Amino acid sequence: MAGMIHVAGNLFLVGLMGAGKTTVGRTLARETGKYFYDSDHEIEARAGVRIATIFEIEGEPAFRERERKTIAELAERQNIVLATGGGAVTHPDTRRVLAANGTVIYLRASIDDLLLRTQNDKNRPLLQTADPRAKLESLFAQRDPLYREVADIIIDTSRQNVHLLVSRLLQKLAHHSPCPSTPLPGASPHDHA
Repeated sequence: MAGMIHVAGNLFLVGLMGAGKTTVGRTLARETGKYFYDSDHEIEARAGVRIATIFEIEGEPAFRERERKTIAELAERQNIVLATGGGAVTHPDTRRVLAANGTVIYLRASIDDLLLRTQNDKNRPLLQTADPRAKLESLFAQRDPLYREVADIIIDTSRQNVHLLVSRLLQKLAHHSPCPSTPLPGASPHDHA
């Protein structure tokens, strides 16, 4: 396929809800010829119910355990782009699995942008509150250090066209070498040409 950009290894997207992980992930997968997965969609498909329902019935700790197992399994696959749930990084095992199995990209957006993108989405259980802005600010304060800890690349997604954003991301990836602990099967020096 002409125009396909070769990027070695798996790509994992982390960031708060509304940062654009699914939208950017789908486009990134298309541009690089990788398989796209969204951990939230995988969890819903396996459970047969929406995430909001899992939260309601089982609570957040049980959901986080489902999420941890799902991401651990998906991260074992080859040649994928994975959009993770906003809270996935709160589990130390998940941070370790992501760091060990691919390049982690932190999509960072302003609270204003996150609020705008999530305001009408009823499938975000943590935002079904009287003050979604305060909740997002609190989540950002808790999670931003964790996203930064695990990220190989940080890119700002605020007020950007998705294609421009993916183009900038691909440039960053071209200058980023994958984690040396991750052997790339069949990779040779001329693969990057």
